Amino acid sequence: MSEQLYIQQKVLTRLIESYTSRDGVHTTAVPSLSLIRRSDLTGPSHGVYTPSLCVIVQGRKEVLLAQERFTYDPAHYLVASVDLPATSQIVEATASNPYLALKLEFTPGQIFEVLQDFEAKASLKEPAKRAMFVSRIELPMLDAVIRLARLLDTPEDIPVFAPLFTKEILYRLLQGPHGNTLKQIATEGSSIYRIREVIEQIKKHYDRPIRIEELAEIARMSASSLHRHFKEVTAMSPIQFQKQLRLQEARRLLLSEATDAANVAFQVGYESPTQFSREYSRMFGFPPREDIKRLKAKLAESQKGKTLTGI
Repeated sequence: MSEQLYIQQKVLTRLIESYTSRDGVHTTAVPSLSLIRRSDLTGPSHGVYTPSLCVIVQGRKEVLLAQERFTYDPAHYLVASVDLPATSQIVEATASNPYLALKLEFTPGQIFEVLQDFEAKASLKEPAKRAMFVSRIELPMLDAVIRLARLLDTPEDIPVFAPLFTKEILYRLLQGPHGNTLKQIATEGSSIYRIREVIEQIKKHYDRPIRIEELAEIARMSASSLHRHFKEVTAMSPIQFQKQLRLQEARRLLLSEATDAANVAFQVGYESPTQFSREYSRMFGFPPREDIKRLKAKLAESQKGKTLTGI
């Protein structure tokens, strides 16, 4: 890492530290910008990565997309270009050197707007690529990220400059080694654009049985072509993708509502509570009842710790 890049990362580190006095994910006054702080290592966390840029300035994180592992640190950034169910874990963090990062969400419309400005678009013949990638961070990108984060110090400037700095960041991403992958999500007719439409359909109707013929019609592909392109983009099949969405929603419902596993299984689309329990255990490591009991105990302990320390 160059000395200049190292200096700029320290600038961004101080910015994030000044707006994250406690652990957690902190939304900001800058649209779609979040700051993250963690003072300890975390167990696997399951969620859906929305289209976003993730930059770490301290610590290290691993993301598991199906069976593919992505590791990034202050020398790299991670991008998800479509909605992707994944498992993440902070693997480097201490109380004295906490994990510090920021996340900037974006939309295909914002990518399209940047593409229009410099009259670039993806080739429709470009093969589908993985919609998650890690790249080495360069100084122009880091400078643009710092300018966006610094707007937190001058909130009155956010409405004018946040869209401009966000646009610059997206431009830098498009000029990077994986720029063509991002171009595809905003280029109508490209393979990733069509898979994105299929993903939206699965998300909207995750609790219904999948009809591959219907999804293939949405993607304007044959069933075999849909399977191939979907797996290339997401690292999983449409059915595996839906299963992850179902199980993540089931876990959320079990945590937030006074209901039992059998009822939740039917709510998220399972016909067999036994199959639901088996697949839940495979994904989260524990049967539903045991997993929720364990999570609630951890949450109670965390809240108790915050009260005792005055956080």
